[in-house]
Amino acid sequence: MAAAQSRGIFVTLEGGEGSGKTTLAAAIGEFFVDQGEPVCLTREPGGTELGSRIESILEGKEESSPLSALAELLLFEADRVQHVLEVIVPALTAGQIVVCDRFTDSSLAYQGYGRGLDLNLIRRFNDEATGGVAPHLTLLLDVPPEQGLSRDGVQKDVTGRENVEFHQSVRAGFLELAHAEPERFVVIDGGRAIEEVRAEAIAAVTEKVSQIRGATG
Repeated sequence: MAAAQSRGIFVTLEGGEGSGKTTLAAAIGEFFVDQGEPVCLTREPGGTELGSRIESILEGKEESSPLSALAELLLFEADRVQHVLEVIVPALTAGQIVVCDRFTDSSLAYQGYGRGLDLNLIRRFNDEATGGVAPHLTLLLDVPPEQGLSRDGVQKDVTGRENVEFHQSVRAGFLELAHAEPERFVVIDGGRAIEEVRAEAIAAVTEKVSQIRGATG
């Protein structure tokens, strides 16, 4: 499946609860559509029919016993398998700019750094679920948990309901992942005005698009 990326450009948005990923994804999509670019906006979990059902479990909308950390991870990975097959690969193959709200780094940050599952185990599951499809660029919206959790509209799913200490571990995990892959990650201060965040994010995506098209064109 990795060969599918030769035509499209894959951008992911990561960050903690209330960091503004969904709003920013929409803004990035709108900008590039206005530029005449084909854009696919998607998200995890919930980007497919199966994903919506999994999302309902994770949000506690369906009756179920409390999830173990491993069961939680496997639900996210099941969502990812279908998402990659049904949405991401077709969009990349069609040459679209794919903007995805959360991807594999969220599993590492939340179920790894947050829940304490083995990072190498999660990476193996991520590799199997994606078939090698990986982002060209990841925008990490960094917001202190105390600020993010206080924002309106924060999703109270299975991870969003955790305490501040959990989210501090998740934030530290995201920052460690970004430090390890500076060529892929751009860390953006998500605590600023949305206009500033939007401008920085669009500039980063524009630069990456130019780099990739310059190298392949």
